[in-house]
Amino acid sequence: MFIEIHDLKKSFGEGQSRVDVLKGISFSVEKGEFCVLLGPSGSGKSTLLNIIGGIDSADSGYVSISGEKTADMSERALTKYRRKHLGYVFQMYNLIPNLNAKENVEVGAYLSDHPLDTDELLKTLGLYEHRHKLPNQLSGGQQQRCSIGRAIIKNPDILMCDEPTGALDYHTSKDILRLIEEVNQKYGNTVIMVTHNDAIKNMADRVIKLRDGQIRHNYVNEQKLKAAELDW
Repeated sequence: MFIEIHDLKKSFGEGQSRVDVLKGISFSVEKGEFCVLLGPSGSGKSTLLNIIGGIDSADSGYVSISGEKTADMSERALTKYRRKHLGYVFQMYNLIPNLNAKENVEVGAYLSDHPLDTDELLKTLGLYEHRHKLPNQLSGGQQQRCSIGRAIIKNPDILMCDEPTGALDYHTSKDILRLIEEVNQKYGNTVIMVTHNDAIKNMADRVIKLRDGQIRHNYVNEQKLKAAELDW
């Protein structure tokens, strides 16, 4: 099993103000699988993603990736792990304003021993002809493509997407989902995507539905749709 999550628990605050965000989460993800963490705001999905990505730590339970528990890693080893193996795509693009599109993507390449070819990736992203533009000269969808490129260029084992279409309109959202689908198929990265958009679950291999810090459903999609076929 590539990713194994076992009995994760996480709370914030103490005493009367303590909130249990994750209440014993367990599931696993195969290598190359497209997994969607689906749930309403406050269900614990972003906290779960951050723990899987080593950005946050659990109170108890563990995350194991290729048989190695992240909680057993030193801070230095965890930083190296995140740098070498994980790619992050956020709702906010977090691009560097004084670097052009190509340079923003290349930032990710410096973190990898085996980066992808920049120009080829820019063509896959539909950004090649915009590669010399600064972020403020790009549309929202183009900026999100750029942030996906930055995450993908280091060829991460796991691509972690936190509401990647949350700030985008319907048509641009579908473009971005098509792009993530293509990246998953072309490069074989394992994708874990957090979303509250119910329609997106239909393009996933595995769906984890969360509510109130617990898994309500965990299933494999037998009738998977292509991103282009989604509607909401």
